[in-house]
Amino acid sequence: MADARLAAALLAAGLAAAVPARAADLARGSQVFALHCAVCHGPAGQGGIPGAPKFNRGERLLQSDQALLGSVRRGKNIMPAFAGVLRDREILDVIAYLRTLQR
Repeated sequence: MADARLAAALLAAGLAAAVPARAADLARGSQVFALHCAVCHGPAGQGGIPGAPKFNRGERLLQSDQALLGSVRRGKNIMPAFAGVLRDREILDVIAYLRTLQR
């Protein structure tokens, strides 16, 4: 049991170190969203195609930034993977921008 807790703590520390902490760039997040995401999620996050989360209603945004980062990297359902297309920092900027769209 102690080994499992130690492994979990090391994994969490590694994930935290993978993306250096810094303030999000909302302007960059908005630009990346417009270029890569708005066609499916709508220009204001209101949803564009069936099954795409409506970010202006907070759908999916109850998850942590790290969980959302993983979903965007790997892709989910009809959304393609963006690993290799977007850097983690760009994805985190988009996530921060999406959080401003909630009403």
